[in-house]
Amino acid sequence: MEYTRQRHVDGAFDDVVDRTIEALGDEGFGVLCDIDVQATFAEKLDEEFRQYRILGACNPGLAFEGLGTEVELGALLPCNVVVYEEDDGGVVVSAVDPEQLLDVTENDDLESIGVEVSERFERVLDSL
Repeated sequence: MEYTRQRHVDGAFDDVVDRTIEALGDEGFGVLCDIDVQATFAEKLDEEFRQYRILGACNPGLAFEGLGTEVELGALLPCNVVVYEEDDGGVVVSAVDPEQLLDVTENDDLESIGVEVSERFERVLDSL
């Protein structure tokens, strides 16, 4: 089962992160958390790892609607968008597939929100 949507993106890693955050903003998402996995592994484990950032993206209006429908939905929020460096030095942006994610709730009332978030994430990825 595929649970993400990906794009290979040209550019320097930090520039791609900045462009991704900007594109998310253009689609109404704020980045609630920005986890630098490489730095965390270096600090906590004294291990080297590729450049890898996890951006916790949230659209407040859609989150409000979703939580009003399914109070436990907060366990699945925010939606993660990942930017990472490939072994060959390329950069990938990968977003969770919200429709797949929301399927675990088995709540059909969330289907329209999943479709909306999916369409917005697709536009984010296409803009990069």
